[in-house]
Amino acid sequence: MAEDRTSSPTPSERKRNDAEAAAKEAAEQATLPYKWTQTISDLELTAPIPGNLKGRDLQVTITKTTILAKIKGQDPIIEGPFPHQIAPDDSAWTLETLSSGGKELSISLSKSNKMEWWPHVVTSAPKIDTAKIVPENSKLSDLDGETRGMVEKMMWDQRQKEMGKPTSEEQKKQDILKKFQLQHPEMDFSNAKMS
Repeated sequence: MAEDRTSSPTPSERKRNDAEAAAKEAAEQATLPYKWTQTISDLELTAPIPGNLKGRDLQVTITKTTILAKIKGQDPIIEGPFPHQIAPDDSAWTLETLSSGGKELSISLSKSNKMEWWPHVVTSAPKIDTAKIVPENSKLSDLDGETRGMVEKMMWDQRQKEMGKPTSEEQKKQDILKKFQLQHPEMDFSNAKMS
């Protein structure tokens, strides 16, 4: 009998695949001329700048849908469209002097939709796997009750999916079906399909 190759990966295969994907993602991100991090509502980007430069030596343009940041007369550090819109009036950039004597361009972007993770800063950059993002609990506590509840539900559903267990919606449907089956024992549910 032929072996079924369509089965889901074993936990050790999944762990190895995740590790390989994480290493590939880290290598791709390391090639970027900037570093970036995000919370559910904001995105921070930093790039090293020679210590002899001043703010007037930079060109930084931030719109609702695009960004351009560069040292005048040089190739852009970052340029292109965002994957989602930002609030330009709530976004800013600064040039900070580091203790090492160098400088750092720091750009803070405020996401318009405070409920989505970005796979990249600009659409031309390599993507990260947003399903692997684990928000800091301290940041979760900053959210209002309704938003926090939605984020916690999304995180719970994501963990359930990773373990091959039903999400909250799927569990709700199963519970309703079980209750209906108990109320109607005369009906045959052997071929019932959940979708």
